[in-house]
Amino acid sequence: MFSEDEYLMLSGVQHFAFCRRQWALIHIEQQWEENSRTVDGNIMHERVHDESIHEKRGDLTVTRAMAVSSARLGISGECDAVELKRAEKGIELYGLEGKYTVTPVEYKRGAPKEDDCDVVQLTAQALCLEDMLCCDIPFGYLYYGEIRRRVKVVFDEELRRRTEDMIAEMHDLYKKQYTPKVKRRKACNACSLKNICLPVICGNKKASDYVDKMLSSEEEP
Repeated sequence: MFSEDEYLMLSGVQHFAFCRRQWALIHIEQQWEENSRTVDGNIMHERVHDESIHEKRGDLTVTRAMAVSSARLGISGECDAVELKRAEKGIELYGLEGKYTVTPVEYKRGAPKEDDCDVVQLTAQALCLEDMLCCDIPFGYLYYGEIRRRVKVVFDEELRRRTEDMIAEMHDLYKKQYTPKVKRRKACNACSLKNICLPVICGNKKASDYVDKMLSSEEEP
């Protein structure tokens, strides 16, 4: 079990899955820069996280900006939206009559990605909700603004284990205050931190190679 002062940000799971160096720059070194993608994403989340909006349609209640945490995993954050649907085999929830199933919904500005960084973030939210509410959550949804529809994510055992292992690795790097070296790839071009990370300069080149090159250039007539 982790104490509250050891909790890491749940949103960092997505950063970590995308790029471990990006996560470390943001969450260990406290560095950040905006670009058009992050600004658009922030605008979408501001709308979704409006706690003044309460939705109730028949047996479905939607809560927004729900604070979640897990002492077992050592993470905390907010869910964009959590759908509570009345069901006989659900759980009892404070302030609501009857029993309900619990389904997290995460909103993203773009389209579904080839990697699983959005999926593991949603899975981490589900794990927190399960620990808090003592329930089982079999699936959740990722809503993508570009395609204007949501994608169902099934929380199978392999995905749960992978997410928990990732969070454990985050804690290990944070404890060591270690920022991983860059692993340059195509996705670096769209990263808001590329001017801080400097993937071209900080790639696989060695400092000794740079020094040798500079010395050799000085020796040339």
